[in-house]
This record gives sequence, C-alpha cells and structure tokens, in this order.
Amino acid sequence: MRAEAVQILPEGVKARRVYLSVRDQITAGDLRDGETLPSEQKLAETFGVSRVTVRRALEALAQGGLIERRAGRGTMVRARPAAGQRAAMNFNTLMPQLVEMGQTTTARLLSFSYGAAPDFVSSSMGFESETKVQIATRVRLAGDVPFSHLTTYVPAQIAQNYSENDLATTPLFQLLERSGVQIKEAHQSVGATLAGPEVAEALEVEVGSALLSLRRVVRDVNGSGVEYLAGLYRPDMFRLEMPLTRVGRGSERHWEPTIGQDGGSA
Repeated sequence: MRAEAVQILPEGVKARRVYLSVRDQITAGDLRDGETLPSEQKLAETFGVSRVTVRRALEALAQGGLIERRAGRGTMVRARPAAGQRAAMNFNTLMPQLVEMGQTTTARLLSFSYGAAPDFVSSSMGFESETKVQIATRVRLAGDVPFSHLTTYVPAQIAQNYSENDLATTPLFQLLERSGVQIKEAHQSVGATLAGPEVAEALEVEVGSALLSLRRVVRDVNGSGVEYLAGLYRPDMFRLEMPLTRVGRGSERHWEPTIGQDGGSA
C-alpha cells in the first residue's frame, strides 16, 4: 500500500478547500508533473486565506506525494504517472460494460462471511427479517491499480453453491447462473460519497476522497432478490456518460437522455 493511501485531510475548512482544489488540479492534469506552484503568498491571495492556511494545505499535499517542497526552488508538482486508462461507462450500456470489466480485471477478496442481512438490504430485496446472507467484499483492480470496492449480499441458500475461492476468481453473475439462478432484471442507482478509512486504504486514495457510489438489486424470474451490490468507484479511474438529445419546441425545448442508443463512450 502506498504511503499516501490513508492520508488525512488537513485541519480546518479553509485549508481543506485549498488542498482539495490543488489536488484536483493535479489529478486532472491541469497542473503537470514538474510544474512549479505559485508562491504561498500568491495562493493565499487566490483563495482568500492566510499563508498559514496555505502552508497546512501544502504540507498535506506533500505528505500525500503530490508535491515536493524544496528550499529556494519553490514547490514542484509530483503528479502520479497514469496507472491505466480510465473506464468510461455509457448509461445505456452500463450493465454489459460492468460485466466486461468483471471478466477483464482481477479481484482481491477482502472479507467473506455469513450473517443476518442488514436492514437496508432486507428492505431493498424484500427479505423477511433475519434472513441469512453471504457477505463478501472485494476490490477490483485494473493492472495493479484498485478502481472499485464491492460488497455483495446473496441469500445463503444460493451462495452455498460456490466457495470463497470461487468468489476470488470468478465474476459473481457467473456464479449465480452456475448455481441455477435465472436472472431477469436489476435496478441500480448512482450517487456520490466520501471514502472512509477502510475503503480509502483498499482503494489507495486519501480519506475523505469523493467516490462514485453504485447500488444494484438483482432479481430472478420470480421477482426474488438474488443479489444486492454496494459498489464504490474511484472517479479518477471511472466515469459515467449519458448521450443527450435536444427535444421539444419553443420555450419547452430541453435535453433528454437518448435511451437505447450508443452514445460513443470515449
């Protein structure tokens, strides 16, 4: 694990604002490797904060390996080399693309257990209280770079058909079908959240980093819930795209998702 994986944000709201702004400029490529940052005084004027605040933000960036501070030479950007191509997901083809990623990436199993389904899982899946489920947490990697943290909940009577080792080597949808499950449909939602300490360590990002959050409920031909997925994705390795079409007339003209067409993910 890299040293910056569990880097804590600097203390103070203003220092965090400076830190996150500069960090985002570096990770987005707006500030390039070897580029010299403006002076502390200039940064203080730009952000409307004190030099002490700027110094705290820069110290956190230096601890995270994003900049290097050298006496007499200023502060240099130390952008991390690109570890792999960012996955671009089109909303219309999201499921097939996620399946493909499961087949072309590797997984590391972090935990595996059986227990009562949490209330939010039981409610979403339509389970009776205290329904026993298999709970597995995995990290998926592109090359050696982790890009997703996945926790799945599967009814125990289904999960008993495959082993802990199977989960570490085979995509879950294949294990479900191999167990005789006839998958019919799924519903998923996408949002955002912040990385807690454990997830930050697993994904090799700083604590408090923004993550894409995906929740998916998979049902079989009888309408029974067979999988609940809670997925967290690094936004620097993953993005969602949606094609839009201009529709309507006059003042009612607006943007509308182009459903069922390939928007040409980059």
